Amino acid sequence: MRSFVSAAAVILGLLLAAVALPAIWVDRNIVQEDGFVSLAAPLGKDAVFQQRLASAAVGSIDPEGQIPEPLANLVQPILDSAATSLTTMPGYPAAWEETLRKSHRLNFAAAGEATPEDTPSTSLTLDVAPLVGLLTQQISEATNVPLEAPDQTLINIGQPSQRQLADQASAYAPIGYALAAGSGTALLLALIAARRRWTVLVGTGAGALVLAAVWKLGSDAAALAVGGAASGDEVADLFKSEFIAASSDRFGQWILATVIAGAVLIVAGVTLRVAAGAGRPQGSR
Repeated sequence: MRSFVSAAAVILGLLLAAVALPAIWVDRNIVQEDGFVSLAAPLGKDAVFQQRLASAAVGSIDPEGQIPEPLANLVQPILDSAATSLTTMPGYPAAWEETLRKSHRLNFAAAGEATPEDTPSTSLTLDVAPLVGLLTQQISEATNVPLEAPDQTLINIGQPSQRQLADQASAYAPIGYALAAGSGTALLLALIAARRRWTVLVGTGAGALVLAAVWKLGSDAAALAVGGAASGDEVADLFKSEFIAASSDRFGQWILATVIAGAVLIVAGVTLRVAAGAGRPQGSR
C-alpha cells in the first residue's frame, strides 16, 4: 500500500509540475510588467530592429499644420537624420523602456489599473509613442516651434486570436504558484510514504528529464505557431520574431535547470541505494 501511495504521489507531483513551471515562467516573464520589460529590453539594442523601429517612428510623425510653411522644408532633413540617430539620443533607453511598459499595459492591463490612454486593444499592440515624443522634441528644438507629441502611436504585432491567448495567460498563469505548491507537497508525501526512498528520488529525477523534453518540444511548437503568422508590418514581424527568440532562450534556461535537477536527483537516488546496500550485513542480503 505504501508503495502504491508513493508511486501515485510521484506521478501526481510530476503532472502538477508539468503545468506549474511553464505557468510560473509566463507569469514572471510576460504577464508581470517588470519581467516583460527585462525580457524585451535587449531588442532595443538589435541593430536591424533599431533601424526599422526608428523608420516606423519617423514615418508616424505628421508635422503638417503645426509648422509654419517657411520652416516646413527644414523638417524633412531632420526626420531623415533622426531615422539614423534615434538610438544614439540620450533619451532613447528611457523612451524604449517606456515604450515597452506602455505596450505591456495595453496588452495585459489589469481590471481597474489601466489609465484611459492604456485602454486594452483588440489585438497585440506595440505603442511607440515615447519614441515619437523623443523625435518630436528634437524637431521642436531644431525649428523652435512647439510640437505636440501623440499620446499613442500603435503598431499591431499580433492577431485578435493571439490577443485572446494573452488574456488567458494573464488570467491563468498565476495559478502556477498553487500548482507548484501542490507538486512539492505530493513529492514530499511520496518520499515519506516510500519503503525505498531512493526509488522516489530516481523516479522523480527521471520524470524531470521527461518533463524537460516535453517542455522543449512544446516551446518549439509554440514558437513556430506564434511566429508563423505574418502581420504584414516589418517592424511588427521583426519584434515578434526577436521576442520569440528571447523567450525561447530564457525558457531554455529553466529547462536546463530542470535537466540538471533531474540528473542530481537520479545520482542522489543511486548513491543512496548503493550506500544502503553497502551498509547491510552480508547475512541479511
